[in-house]
Amino acid sequence: MSDDPAGRAAPDAESLAEQLFDGLLGSLETMTVYVGVRSGLYRTLAEQGPTTSRELAGVAGIHPRYAREWLEQQAVAGILHAEADGDVDDPYARRFSLPGAHARVLVAVDDPLYLGGAPLLAAGIAGALPDLLDALPNGDGVPYPRYGRDTRDGIAGLNRPMYTHDLVVSWLAAMPDVLGRLRDDGAHVVDLGCGQGWSSLAMAEALPRVAVTGVDLDEASVREARAHAQGAGLADRVTFAHTDASAMAGEEADLVTLFECLHDMADPVAALGAARRLVRDGGAVLIGDEKVAETFVAPGDDVERLNYAFSILHCLPATRAEDARVEAGTVLRPATVAEYAADAGFASCDVLPVDHDLWRFYRLTP
Repeated sequence: MSDDPAGRAAPDAESLAEQLFDGLLGSLETMTVYVGVRSGLYRTLAEQGPTTSRELAGVAGIHPRYAREWLEQQAVAGILHAEADGDVDDPYARRFSLPGAHARVLVAVDDPLYLGGAPLLAAGIAGALPDLLDALPNGDGVPYPRYGRDTRDGIAGLNRPMYTHDLVVSWLAAMPDVLGRLRDDGAHVVDLGCGQGWSSLAMAEALPRVAVTGVDLDEASVREARAHAQGAGLADRVTFAHTDASAMAGEEADLVTLFECLHDMADPVAALGAARRLVRDGGAVLIGDEKVAETFVAPGDDVERLNYAFSILHCLPATRAEDARVEAGTVLRPATVAEYAADAGFASCDVLPVDHDLWRFYRLTP
C-alpha cells in the first residue's frame, strides 16, 4: 500500500473488496436474523429449548424444509447451537438451541443488549431504495411512511432498552434540578418526536407523579404508542398527539424532550422555539441526538460510518419529503445544535456529562 502526498495510507483494491465482501456477508446474515425475529422463531426456540426442524415447524407454523435450512444456516453463522455436527441419518432429527446469552440479544426486548430491531430497520430502509433512486435526480424526498412498519419497529426496538434502563437514572439524573421537579405533584413532560412512545412510557413508569404528552408527526407511530400505553396500564397519565412539534401550543411542561428526532425535523428551529414556549420557569429542554464527530473527518470511525449511512438512506430523504427549511441529515454536529438553540431564543445550550456510545445529550435553558 503506497502513501499519498498528505502522508495518509492510499486505498487499495484488495482492502475495499474485502470490506464489501464482509458487508455482503453481514447483510445477508442480517436478513436471516430478520426472518427469525419477524416469524417468532427465536422466541419459539427460547421457549421450547433444544428443538428439531420438524418440532420448530409444527410450533411456529412453517414448512419443515424451511425450518431445517434456517436452523442449519443459523448454526453455521454461530447464532444457534447444533447438538450434533457432521452427517446424521436424519438431518431433521438434529436438535438446535438458542444460547441464553444470544436470547438476550434476539428475544429480550428490554435487555440493554437487545438488537432484534436492527434487522427490521435494515429491511425497512432496503425496501425504500427504489424510491430513493427515483428521488436522486431532482432532490425529491422519500416520505417517512414509505419506510413502513419495519423501520418504525426497528427504531423503536433499538431505542426501547435505552429508555427503560438509562433515560431517568442517567440522562435525567444529569439534570438533578429538573429531575427533582418531576417527582412533584403536577409535573408534566412533553416528549416531542416520541415515535412509538417508549420514551414517554419509560418516564411515566419511573416517575409516578408525572403526566406525559407524547407528540409525533407520523400517524401510525402515534396509533402504536397509544396501544402501548394501554397495554402498560399508563393511558391515564400518558397521552399522545398526532401533530407537528413546531405547532405545539397550550401545554406547560417542566421538561420537553427530543430524543433522536431533531436531525429529522423539517424546521428544527421552529420546533425548538415551540419547546421553549412550552417550558415553565425553571424547566429545561433535553435533546438526545447522534454522537457524531465535531468536524468532518474521513475516513471516519464506525459510529460516523453508521450515521452517514443512515443519513443518505433514510434521514435526509425523509426530511426532504417535508419541504424542509434545513436539511441536517443524521450527522447533526454540536455546533449546529447550539446554533439552532440560539436561533430559537434559548439562553444556553450545554452538553451534559452523560456517558453514551451513540448519543450526545444537550440541556437547553430558556
